[in-house]
Amino acid sequence: MNAPMLRCLPAALAALAACAVPAAAAPAAPSLPDPVVFVHGWNSDGTIWNTMAGRFRSDGWPADRLYQWTYPTSQSNATTASQLASVIDRVLASTGAAKVDVVSHSMGSLSSRHYLKNLGGDAKVDAWVSLGGPNHGTDMARWCGGPSCTEMRPGSAFLKALNTGDETPGPTRYATWWSPCDVIVTPNESVVLTGAVNTRTPCLQHPALREDAGIYQEVREHISGAAARK
Repeated sequence: MNAPMLRCLPAALAALAACAVPAAAAPAAPSLPDPVVFVHGWNSDGTIWNTMAGRFRSDGWPADRLYQWTYPTSQSNATTASQLASVIDRVLASTGAAKVDVVSHSMGSLSSRHYLKNLGGDAKVDAWVSLGGPNHGTDMARWCGGPSCTEMRPGSAFLKALNTGDETPGPTRYATWWSPCDVIVTPNESVVLTGAVNTRTPCLQHPALREDAGIYQEVREHISGAAARK
């Protein structure tokens, strides 16, 4: 082998070695959680979720993936469901997410269920939460008026249609929390849905279902899928 070739040999061997060792893969970007759309109940607004949304932010949920929606609570729950459909479509478009999670309190459970069952929402909602939702009605609704209150009364046409057939349709993961001390949703077991993960809480009043730290942890596990993996 002549001298020029010998001088080139170390460089050639180094190049071959570099080709033989694959470059280290770049670390995968952390996946973002589903956006969470909060649906409040009767005679309230999106600010009722400040405590729970703050806990989600503290646990790593980006602020722009937490939507504390407000709507007129005196209108029919079917009307609210149509508005919720538009809100969720906007959330999906703005975030690029494939699905959202819905966390509802009280009457918010009814409009969000109507969306899931009748407006194609089960294809766009991964996990659904009902905190003290009057899913089969509440006697307290006999003391208020307007379309939404009428629909919350046990045996209403709205509830009969909502609960006919599958109460938890589609691939959405459903979960409810109900308290034996809730004086707003009576009977308390009205919250329970066939096909959902139904949890009886400690003795808590109706508003505390969205404020309690222990319930928050269970809700977080449900929407993140941790409960399903146990």
